[in-house]
Amino acid sequence: MSTTPAVPPAPTGSATVDPFIWTDDAAGLLDFLVDVFGAIEVPATRTVDTDGLLLHSELRIGDSTLTIADRKPDWPYMPSFVRVYVDDPAATLKRAAARGARIVTEPTDFWGDVLSRFADPFGHLWWVYKHNPGNASWDEGSAEETGGGDWGQADSSEDGAGEQSWESFATPELTAIHSSLMEAMASLRDPRTR
Repeated sequence: MSTTPAVPPAPTGSATVDPFIWTDDAAGLLDFLVDVFGAIEVPATRTVDTDGLLLHSELRIGDSTLTIADRKPDWPYMPSFVRVYVDDPAATLKRAAARGARIVTEPTDFWGDVLSRFADPFGHLWWVYKHNPGNASWDEGSAEETGGGDWGQADSSEDGAGEQSWESFATPELTAIHSSLMEAMASLRDPRTR
């Protein structure tokens, strides 16, 4: 029996999982993402509701589709958290900052990749990664190679259920990544109440 789940068919341009973001000023977020990530809008998908708000739009970033719509006046604030792989995290953060984003985490080695984050002006948090396929990952390599401890050596005791304590693999780099996330999450606020 295979442990890899079957991948159901998806339309061209869509992946098995594609994020949907509700936001204030959807058109502004579309422009922001085009500038920051080089996203390509699919103009035929732009649909305006009877109240003048954007009901549906789609962007392509790499091989993925991101759907964006305006948040209705009585809808709750729902910040989105999206991970995007890029070739140059530092340049991506620079473009985001130039468009009003707040840098949350500077590019940092993270389990064989490079991780960075920014909070956009619309209230969403973006994880910006660069994948380094030749480097060690979560399941292999030493703490020096991955930015952390022995991740692959999980506690298999009955009460640990395969979990590890933070202290077992925290390094200064991982602590900075963790701390910047905790600070960013605590500061996220509904853009309508800022």
